[in-house]
Amino acid sequence: MSARVFPARRATAAHRPAAQSAEWWRTAVVYQVYLRSFADGNGDGIGDLAGLRSRLPYLSWLGVDALWINPHYPSGGADGGYDVIDYRAVDPDYGDVGDLEALVDDARRLGLRVVLDVVPNHSSDQHPWFRKALADPDSPEAARYHFAPPSEQPPNNWKSLFGGPAWSRTPDGRWYLHLFAPEQPDLNWRDPAVAADFERTLRFWLDRGVSGFRVDVAYGLFKDPELRDNPGLYSPTLFGHGPEQAMTWNQPEVHDVWRSWRAICDEYPGTMLVGEVCLADLEQVALYSRPDELHQSFAFRLLKSPWSADAFEDGVRSALDAFSTVGASVPWVLGNHDKDRLVTRFGGGAVGTARARAAALLLLSLPGSAYLYAGDELGLPQVPVPDEAKRDPIFFRSGGARAGRDGCRVPLPWNTAPGVGFSPDGAAAPWLPLPEGWDSLAVSRQSRDGASMLTLYRRALALREASPALGSGTAEVSRAGDVLTIRCTGPDGSVVRVVVNMGAETTLVRTRGTVLLASTTTVKRSAHSVALPADSAVWLSED
Repeated sequence: MSARVFPARRATAAHRPAAQSAEWWRTAVVYQVYLRSFADGNGDGIGDLAGLRSRLPYLSWLGVDALWINPHYPSGGADGGYDVIDYRAVDPDYGDVGDLEALVDDARRLGLRVVLDVVPNHSSDQHPWFRKALADPDSPEAARYHFAPPSEQPPNNWKSLFGGPAWSRTPDGRWYLHLFAPEQPDLNWRDPAVAADFERTLRFWLDRGVSGFRVDVAYGLFKDPELRDNPGLYSPTLFGHGPEQAMTWNQPEVHDVWRSWRAICDEYPGTMLVGEVCLADLEQVALYSRPDELHQSFAFRLLKSPWSADAFEDGVRSALDAFSTVGASVPWVLGNHDKDRLVTRFGGGAVGTARARAAALLLLSLPGSAYLYAGDELGLPQVPVPDEAKRDPIFFRSGGARAGRDGCRVPLPWNTAPGVGFSPDGAAAPWLPLPEGWDSLAVSRQSRDGASMLTLYRRALALREASPALGSGTAEVSRAGDVLTIRCTGPDGSVVRVVVNMGAETTLVRTRGTVLLASTTTVKRSAHSVALPADSAVWLSED
């Protein structure tokens, strides 16, 4: 691993005033760690808790408030850890419960909170419950899943998100439901035993000091009790699932689960729940963040929008409007482990990099919390992983028609040594292959480059910490052609204007204020204006 030393920025519990309160999550910057790809501590080619612990000083130096860790549980390995065998244990590939407790303790000393991923919609087909359900159709465990009697055809037209039907047959001819991979049977939340077990799981980890949970498929859990056909073809809209899938998602009963979970978190001050809610209607998404439910539900509109001032204006405005109706802050997202990397989505190469830099300044200015995906601060592109090395079930379930998500999960480059510092010297090959030239994007190189993507993120996070107008307060959204402007006003009345030029030509921005930060060094300042190049952004204080 790299010998680069990253000094901790602080020893307090958090660095933003709002983050010091019990509602730290309202304005926090949360860094998503794809554990398997972050840092390998024992040399087996797989990222683990020991590797993550060794890199906590980097996250403190970067300036984030918390880290969210993708699933660390024992898993069947069918879907990157989202097929869980034991919800109250740690996969041996990653360490053990003691390692996670040590991670939480180390993080706390550095002023970082730890948020875990929890997967309530489905388990692994290797979970003891499902194994008993297969062995005995009349067992209590069988009632904890969705089974249908033997027949020639599946019970309905429901489709798997990973491709193909959502029903598979058991050896005795029954059908069972899996809205993802066949190795991920959906749990039946109408059985009280399921709810009771997950409540034990929450307390197990909260007792070990974690600060909350990201809830996978929070809009799922309950299905139509009559298993009726979905009314439309299985073709999600650009922004998420809609009424064409009314029988499989967003059932009203699911909100009672979040009220129950919220009550548990209320017993542990300073803890939170953030839900993955992939619905097309943002007003429906916001309902998951009512005061007695989840603390937050992700706003995915920007994550799924093209590089367009019109699309981004709608994404920002619609989220601010929807979440304001329930008094919740917006958890903004531009990248995660399920979506192609920012640089590639925005055009690739120099153009995609410029746009990703500008988008970072937009994201980190908006009122609410910001969720960063590990490696986006390095400007990593989507990697074309060879078919023979792919692991994602989407690739296999689609017969190769969909590339899958492996390309955004390639291990991080830490230094310029062979293996890019992901593993110790002499380690096994990384679990996904590293592309040529990966070392050019390494942390060790970028941390010494004043013009790098990493330096831009670190400067932006430091300014966000220092300015009440960034991440807090209110925002006014306006657009003139391809130029998007966000006027951010802090609780103290201070104002920062964020201008993003999403067009192809340089635009002139009238201002008497100070340039706090720009996404490019080619911004030109004159007495009363700023010349903002194409695909760039600037933060302006209103003096």
